[in-house]
Amino acid sequence: MTPAENTLGGRLLLLAPDNLTSDQHTLYTELKATMVPWAKKSGFQAETSDERLIGPFNSMLRSPLISKALMSVTAAEGAHTELSEKVRQVVILTVGAAWQAAYELYAHVAVAEKAGIDEHKIQLLAAGQKPEGMSIEEDVAYDFTHQLTTTHQIDPTLYERARVTFGEKGLVDMIYLAGQYMTISGLLNTFAVPAPS
Repeated sequence: MTPAENTLGGRLLLLAPDNLTSDQHTLYTELKATMVPWAKKSGFQAETSDERLIGPFNSMLRSPLISKALMSVTAAEGAHTELSEKVRQVVILTVGAAWQAAYELYAHVAVAEKAGIDEHKIQLLAAGQKPEGMSIEEDVAYDFTHQLTTTHQIDPTLYERARVTFGEKGLVDMIYLAGQYMTISGLLNTFAVPAPS
C-alpha cells in the first residue's frame, strides 16, 4: 500500500485481507468478486494496490453480516428496478450531493459517464444543482430525490408527477435506491472517507 493509499480509510484503518475474521473474509470475497470488478469497469478505484477495500467497503467489513444483507438488497435493486440506468445515476448523484459524500460522488460521476449522461449535467448534479435539458424521467427523479433527501417530505404535486412518470412500483424502487445511497453516504461521512486523488 502506498503512503497516499494509507489515508483512504478516513477515520478507519484499511483492513488487510489476511487479518479478517471468517465473516469478514466471506464478505470481502463477495465484494472482491462483484463490486471491485464493477468499479474497475466503471472507472473508479475500490481497492488499494495491496487489495485492501476502500470507499464504503472498508467500513462494511466492520459489520459483515448486516453488510452482506445490504449487498443482497443492492443486487435485487439492480436486477428488478423499473428505473433506467440514467435515472438511477441521477438519483444516486442527487443523494451524494445532498450528503456531500466525496467518495460517493467520485465513484458515481464515473458510473454516470458510463451510463451516457452528459459531463456538464453530471458536474451540476454532483454540485447539488439541477441541470437543464434532462429527460422528463430524469427531471422528475431529480426533484423527487432532492425533496426526499432535503425536506424528507414529498409535496402532493410532485408526488402526482412522480406517480404518473414512474408508477407506484417505480416510486418504491426510487425510494429504495435513494435509501441505499443515504446509508452508503452515512458510512462514508461518519468515517470521513475521502475520494482517491
